Amino acid sequence: MNLHEKELRAVYTDTIIELMTENSNVVCLEADLGKSSGTVPRVWEAFPDRFFDVGVAEANMMSISAGLANEGMVPFCATFTPFATRRAYDQITISIAYAENPVKIVGTAPGVTTAKNGATHMCFQDLAIMRAMPNMRVYCPADVYELRSMVRYMAASKKPEYMQLIREVKPPIFDDSYEFDPHQARVLDQGSDVTVVTTGLTTIFAREAVAILKQENIHAEHIHYPSVKPFDVDTLLESVKKTKAVVTAENQSVIGGLGGAVCEVLAEHYPVKVKRLGVQDRFGEVGDVAYLAETLGFNAQDIARACREMQAAK
Repeated sequence: MNLHEKELRAVYTDTIIELMTENSNVVCLEADLGKSSGTVPRVWEAFPDRFFDVGVAEANMMSISAGLANEGMVPFCATFTPFATRRAYDQITISIAYAENPVKIVGTAPGVTTAKNGATHMCFQDLAIMRAMPNMRVYCPADVYELRSMVRYMAASKKPEYMQLIREVKPPIFDDSYEFDPHQARVLDQGSDVTVVTTGLTTIFAREAVAILKQENIHAEHIHYPSVKPFDVDTLLESVKKTKAVVTAENQSVIGGLGGAVCEVLAEHYPVKVKRLGVQDRFGEVGDVAYLAETLGFNAQDIARACREMQAAK
């Protein structure tokens, strides 16, 4: 099986096992959702002395991880995105970010990818709240190659970090040569008509949108941001100075996440019109990813439509 044919959570598990084999300080923590993350049973069976399931106690998992990191361990702790951020936010703030303990927090099934678990498990604000936290880095991989490189980068980093983890199989964007750099956005398509800025799941949608637009002789420059914080300002400005129009799309609320980061940069350095696609200040609902992305307004067709409108309005 080719790497890109695997579920992202399977590649996350593969990489964690590789890291634990290479480095006896790497440990894996779960909060009763190891099967959903992909680490149970494989990591548990391979390294029973370095796998810790704390039960349904996410805040406690963050505190335990902080203690382990403070003693020189490299803890990766995973759970559903709302539990990894909203539920444990104070423990992360004080014990991890404020104390500068290099814990690696993994929020699984971000946004609409939690699908039929519904609104209570559908977190649309994790990028915003984690981005607002001092000392915290915030990452969103778009495919298995980026995920693998990102996890390995995190294991070597001395920073507190948060990463979204889509669990299912997604189409490849990169290849084995990919090397993650949190300070470097990736220009996936060159263009001069409109700049499209995406991260994670919406990068996949935007690839389709850009192809649709090319058939209409609209040339979008597509920038993928694997890191929402730190944020690569230079790549954005270089593109926008050409296109003079921006569309952002994210599997998040339009308030405070990727679109917020883009607007903050442009307001300070190069003001232009920005159309933010994402969740419009509402909760989610039960449904599959295709239905939810269409209902919430950030699928490939929505991105293409917004680009047409921004191009026409220039």
